Amino acid sequence: MAKRGLQRRFAEKPEGQAGCTGLVTRLQLCTASIEENEWKKLDVSPERQPEEPDRLDEEPQQPLEEETVPRPGRSVSLWVRRVALALAAIFILPYALVLLYALPFLHPISTLMLADAALLRGYDRRWVSLDEIAPVLVQSVMMSEDGQFCAHGGVDWVQMRGVVEDALEGEATRGASTIPMQTVKNLFLWNSRSFVRKAMEVPLALWADFFWSKERIMEIYLNVAEWGPGIYGIEAAARHHFKVPAAKLSRRQAALLAVSLPNPITRVASKPGRGMQRLATVVERRANGSGEYIRCLYD
Repeated sequence: MAKRGLQRRFAEKPEGQAGCTGLVTRLQLCTASIEENEWKKLDVSPERQPEEPDRLDEEPQQPLEEETVPRPGRSVSLWVRRVALALAAIFILPYALVLLYALPFLHPISTLMLADAALLRGYDRRWVSLDEIAPVLVQSVMMSEDGQFCAHGGVDWVQMRGVVEDALEGEATRGASTIPMQTVKNLFLWNSRSFVRKAMEVPLALWADFFWSKERIMEIYLNVAEWGPGIYGIEAAARHHFKVPAAKLSRRQAALLAVSLPNPITRVASKPGRGMQRLATVVERRANGSGEYIRCLYD
């Protein structure tokens, strides 16, 4: 009887309890019941539990970048830097072109030619080698423009010193440009006279004389020099003024072309005035006795 009573007590559920006693299965049911009651308190069903994101697959959000407003001082500094780089490139370009123009098959053009082309005016220039130019023309130009061409290294410092002294004393300055200086001026600079241009011209002339032979300097000069409106180079000049090629120029014609070089717009070789005739006579006489001065070109 006692044994049956004990079994009946374990089989019956005590009042006020949820049936979560003793056995493992009842403990599991109890745990589930408690979890369900907790979700009900939160008003969320177990099926609608928020799932944890897969943190391995989810890409981390990048912080929003703040919009940067350029500061006025910074933009001005950037503008100044760009201008400085542009000026540096313009300054360096002629020196690079001097190296390039040392190649004998290249035929450089002058800034005046570029201006004529840009303004759609056109120009006449026919490149010829130094061997295709009458020696009397070379002699006349050298004795008229730069008698010490074979002796100096691009700049005639004796003449340059005299120009500087005259300028410091307030006197009118005379020309001291050598053929190398005129060549680089025609190729890379402008025509108006100024100390700024001269300051750029001198180192360029020294640079060109160092890398170019005397023959190359004279050849380029005679092929880019202006001999009238839209007339560039000795071949075009000889044909325009005297209807002959540069190889067939006479001594007188060569002297007239040489003395017209400082100002070919007002000094027309084919229509010389009395003053121009006198200068041509002087140049012609100097050219006849120029043997020692032109050794660097004609042995």
